[in-house]
Amino acid sequence: MKLELQNNRDFWAGMMFLGTGVGAMIVARHYPFGTTLSMGPGYFPMVLGGMLVVFGAFILLRGLRKKEKIQGSWSLRALIILPLSVLGFGTLMNLAGFIPALAAVVVLSAASSREFKFKEVLLLTLFLGVLSAAMFIWGLGLPYPLIKKF
Repeated sequence: MKLELQNNRDFWAGMMFLGTGVGAMIVARHYPFGTTLSMGPGYFPMVLGGMLVVFGAFILLRGLRKKEKIQGSWSLRALIILPLSVLGFGTLMNLAGFIPALAAVVVLSAASSREFKFKEVLLLTLFLGVLSAAMFIWGLGLPYPLIKKF
């Protein structure tokens, strides 16, 4: 029985989840854990990392049994635009505020696809802007300015 792992979709997805979970647990290992009622800064990354490890192991084992091949090819456009949109979000948060940064990340992320439709992206940007402002700024009280004045 020969294992073909190079193009096994579930195997690599499981490896990604395992790596992310283990990485989160390594970073959070020195943070105080706390208890369920009094969570420390290490509680959430450790619990979430553990869940990712379990989920990743399940997907990886499923990939070893199923052997479903990876379909498609790499998108150079997405590989360039998506990291730039995240960097743009971080930069615009400091320079312009939450709403312009969110609008930029949504539009740039959508532009990384060949199926970009301006009306759909505009509606998504408006919906996510209102929802995110309601949740993060007004609901959670995060100290981000909606729009900075120059």
